[in-house]
Amino acid sequence: MTTAVLPERAAARSAGGGAPPARRRGRRVLAWSIAATLWAGAAVWSVHLKANESTEEFVALYLDGVHLQPDGTVADVPAHEPAAYLPGSRVLAEHAGDPGAEALAAGQRAWLAEGTVPGAGTRYEELVTDALLDIHTLTGATFDDGGSGIEAAPGAVVAGWSDRWRYVWPRDASFVAAALARTGHVEDAVAVLGFVAEVQSEHGGFQARYVPDGSGVPDSRGIQLDGNGWVLWSAATVLDQIEDDGERAATFARLRPLVDTTVDHLLELTAEEPHLPPASADYWEVRETDLTLGTVAPMLAGLERAAALYADQGLGARAAEVGERAALVRSAVVTAFEPGGYERYADGGPVTALLGADGRDAATAMLLPPFTTEAPPGAVEAWLLSTEEMARPAGGVAPGAGWKRDGITWTPETTLYALAAAENGHPRRATAWLDWVAEHRTASGAIPEKVLANGAPAAVAPLTWSGANVILAVAALEESGAL
Repeated sequence: MTTAVLPERAAARSAGGGAPPARRRGRRVLAWSIAATLWAGAAVWSVHLKANESTEEFVALYLDGVHLQPDGTVADVPAHEPAAYLPGSRVLAEHAGDPGAEALAAGQRAWLAEGTVPGAGTRYEELVTDALLDIHTLTGATFDDGGSGIEAAPGAVVAGWSDRWRYVWPRDASFVAAALARTGHVEDAVAVLGFVAEVQSEHGGFQARYVPDGSGVPDSRGIQLDGNGWVLWSAATVLDQIEDDGERAATFARLRPLVDTTVDHLLELTAEEPHLPPASADYWEVRETDLTLGTVAPMLAGLERAAALYADQGLGARAAEVGERAALVRSAVVTAFEPGGYERYADGGPVTALLGADGRDAATAMLLPPFTTEAPPGAVEAWLLSTEEMARPAGGVAPGAGWKRDGITWTPETTLYALAAAENGHPRRATAWLDWVAEHRTASGAIPEKVLANGAPAAVAPLTWSGANVILAVAALEESGAL
């Protein structure tokens, strides 16, 4: 396995978080002192922030989608050049009649038929089908790199096809595995988690992202601790889809090394009172010096789901150990984050509030089912408030209320909110967000990472995390009878 650059608790702290309590108190004192000095200028900052809210940034659309070439390699669909595909595939219609192309298209149609398409027969059938095809195309993909074929490892699902996204994020892969299992593609889901297991460090941590051939990491971003929580949640979700007890036990045996190593790492990270992990970068992909809800919420979800998973497999002592720690982490999350309404930071203080760097973010959704077993006190209310605080002009939401005010909507967070709404009794909210996503895809049917204030799709397309969220949200709505 690839060894992490920064192992264990001490390394996680040095990677961008977890200052000793005395230092943290010192920072808070300094922050309050600065706040007092700046308070007289609050009106100036307020004007500045309001001006920023009206700023509309332009980001180009990088691709219109992806397609399979007759030789099986994946290639770009250029931006603003809509693709026509052979039915039920990501093979271009212009290759109709080519034996290789027809075989690839038939293979993708057969793959779809092996599972289910949530929302079939509803207005979401095309949206979900396209998301599944994009995920299938970008998993274990082979691509042409200047004349040489580069082949991803089995189960390596890249976040997107643009060069800076052609890597495997454990977070994104976890959601993809859950979506694949939810649609009946359990073996594919296990393969995705198998790749994640292969690149996990011997200490149990995960880097931000990995090269899809499994050879290492592309840069020095370092460890992101939310990956541990997401991997456990995903593994439990995959196993939940297997009804046969024997098959579920056999699949658990395959995943158990990943589950055990990941759980052990979380137990280590949360061993000391108040049973909260050190600070780490999370889905915002920025270095942090204070703990974020986006790091600890997935950890809580992962521990709770792992405890249930061990119990299901008759491992009572292990289930009790993990369940007790999950309860302590849950209590610590409520103590630290509930008084402030589950904002991004537990103790941001007036400086961050003044500069617009605090507030709630999409991690409020991570405190709700299907992630945690039960929403903590006040978490649903915080999530509902965040939907208004994070709203963007074209529809959908930003990563957080404190995110830069550029008018841009992000589909990973918007689709995450659709999933949370579908799972927590808000079907109208869920369908409104899903309808919005369907309307703001590229002309080739790909879900982009971003949508500009004018409604134009932008940046990476397709984005597999957003596609996985859509699949899971529609499946939840279907299961609840809301479709």
